Amino acid sequence: MGTCAKKYAVGVILSMVWISGHAVASLAELAQPKDGRSMRTTSTQRYAKGEENNYDNQKVKPGETVVLMDEKGPGVITHIWLTFLGPEPQAWAPNGSASHQDMVIRMYWDGAKEPAVEAPVGDFFANAFGKRSEVISLPVIVEDGDSYNCFWHMPFRKSARIEIENQNPDKPISLLYHNIDWIKKDRIDKDTPYFYARYRQEYPVEGGKDYVILDTQGKGHYVGTVLSVRTRSPSWFGEGDEKIYIDGENSPSIWGTGTEDYFLSAWGLKTTGTPYFGVPYFDQWGIIGGHTSAYRWHIQDPIVFQKGIRVTLEHYGWISPDENPDFKTTSWNERQDDYSSVAFWYQTGKPTFNPPLPTAQQRWLPSLDLQIIYAAEFTADTYHGPGAASVQELPDLYPKSQLFYSPTSQDNGWIEIPFKVEKKQPVRLLIVATQAPDYGIYQASLNGVKIGPRLDFYHKDIRSHEYHLLDFWPEPGDYTLRLECVGKNHFSEAGKCGIESLRLRQRQPRVTQYGHEKDKKWQENPTLYN
Repeated sequence: MGTCAKKYAVGVILSMVWISGHAVASLAELAQPKDGRSMRTTSTQRYAKGEENNYDNQKVKPGETVVLMDEKGPGVITHIWLTFLGPEPQAWAPNGSASHQDMVIRMYWDGAKEPAVEAPVGDFFANAFGKRSEVISLPVIVEDGDSYNCFWHMPFRKSARIEIENQNPDKPISLLYHNIDWIKKDRIDKDTPYFYARYRQEYPVEGGKDYVILDTQGKGHYVGTVLSVRTRSPSWFGEGDEKIYIDGENSPSIWGTGTEDYFLSAWGLKTTGTPYFGVPYFDQWGIIGGHTSAYRWHIQDPIVFQKGIRVTLEHYGWISPDENPDFKTTSWNERQDDYSSVAFWYQTGKPTFNPPLPTAQQRWLPSLDLQIIYAAEFTADTYHGPGAASVQELPDLYPKSQLFYSPTSQDNGWIEIPFKVEKKQPVRLLIVATQAPDYGIYQASLNGVKIGPRLDFYHKDIRSHEYHLLDFWPEPGDYTLRLECVGKNHFSEAGKCGIESLRLRQRQPRVTQYGHEKDKKWQENPTLYN
């Protein structure tokens, strides 16, 4: 089992000073003679004239595939650089663009019909959930979340073909630039392995089975994992161990101590980046619907196999008592979260791992929200106290508007959001709210019953945050969530607030199955599991 189970995460903070033995060896190798000839395939408009000479990009329409490289070998790709516009609307693309999760990168060696590399562009570069995150590691670097670099060496004998498909049904890939550096060789040694990377997912993971990252027959070495998890239960998901089976063994000879331990962290995961491991994206600890994406590069410690390898991960962790048949909270429960991954490895011969790639629509995580009430619909005076309420657009945070409220005083500021429940079932009540430098502290109540701790909406930056309030079985009927201003953070400039939505998020089916709290009067003891 893992060595974590605490609400807070204690991260491993490592500097990016390249003093490792690998870096020293790399510098020493620069003083050695090199064979071959350096080459580049690029999107540059080499022969264009005038201003057209700077149009070094491509627009890839929905459903189209663009070829980035199609070269004859022998050779070795040493570096790939890509960039393109993000999905949000902007001057170059007023209606927005395809996300890197909608884009699929494929690589073919020596005319093979099956791709050696097939993955969403984002996941291949350790960027999950359609989010653009900075990655600073040895083989993969995504500077500022928008320049996609990889330095994996990819040898080929006869030919190399790299392409990107736009699987977004409506939006183009906008301003796609690329540079691919490679060395043309006279020969590639016959025992040189090929580079492979394949994506797979389970939404949610299958019960009674460990999650499979890679399962292939042949000779080679495993060099990296990108794992992304969206939680469907409260609390910590990562007690599961990595279990790696070498050369057909029935019991794994490589058996780890927990998910965060495999990713070389301890006592949980939090946002970090190092040469060999990191967590590019982590939003909130222990909530239902939290997102964590991590990478682990086996560069100094490749996992070598002669006949085959099976890389798996248990999906065990903490869950709330209402998900446990005995109404207990323990650290070792099989969880049913959403997993996706990319396996990176080198292998001679043809691999036997060929998971089907889900469509772009299937790769997007399904919503867990049973009901969404947008707060911007309640700006009328009857829904707020003294002060001004208005609809505010924050396109960088929300596809829809938010309710912005500025009370005249911290002593009498309040807003209310009404909603209706049609069916009795277990749900989690939460709000999606904005944090900002001039936002206050508010106390939530539901139908007059105080729920949750005080909500501090202050942050030095403007960003979105989920505030989870209550787990309960509401009876059908009318409800009103009230947020009352009770002060402000001492760093805050005012007591304002911005609410995007109120949400009723589904609980796991086993909560309904066990029904521990079906008849509990939530008003007497409002509970939030975390």
